[in-house]
Amino acid sequence: MVMFRALALLACILPLPALGQGAEVAFGTMRQDSSLPVEVSADQLSVDQSSGTAVYTGNVVIGQGDMRLAAPRVLVVYTEGASQIERLEATGGVTLVSGEEAAEAERADYNVAQGTVVMVGNVLLTQGENALTSERMVVNLDDGTAQMDGRVRTVFQPEEDTTGEGGGQAGAQ
Repeated sequence: MVMFRALALLACILPLPALGQGAEVAFGTMRQDSSLPVEVSADQLSVDQSSGTAVYTGNVVIGQGDMRLAAPRVLVVYTEGASQIERLEATGGVTLVSGEEAAEAERADYNVAQGTVVMVGNVLLTQGENALTSERMVVNLDDGTAQMDGRVRTVFQPEEDTTGEGGGQAGAQ
């Protein structure tokens, strides 16, 4: 009976696309304003003015509003005239945190103007006790959604039964 209730609950809360090759999920507790300033800290910085790039290495942490991105290496590409950041390419194992949610991947590309983060390679998204995995995730920071593609796997943790009813009894059938 407990298993049936858990499956029924999953059927109600699990969007059907998550059962297939792709899933759209909420990401972040609020929308991210991609026009906010971007703050970068790292152990080292190397700037190449001729190509309009900078490479941050060692404990790189990038913040914008409530969003944080951490990686061992981040390439920053500036717009023409080097007045603004166009995109960030984080590699070597990336963690992205927004609100109560966190995502990990081998690589992340953040397009500041478009307000999107594309995470690739063994993507793991945690939302509380629930976890989703895929090969690729595109986060839209303007509307707070994410699209996951490439063998999506979802693990939902059931809520604990605080009423004392339903399950947990050894030997019950």
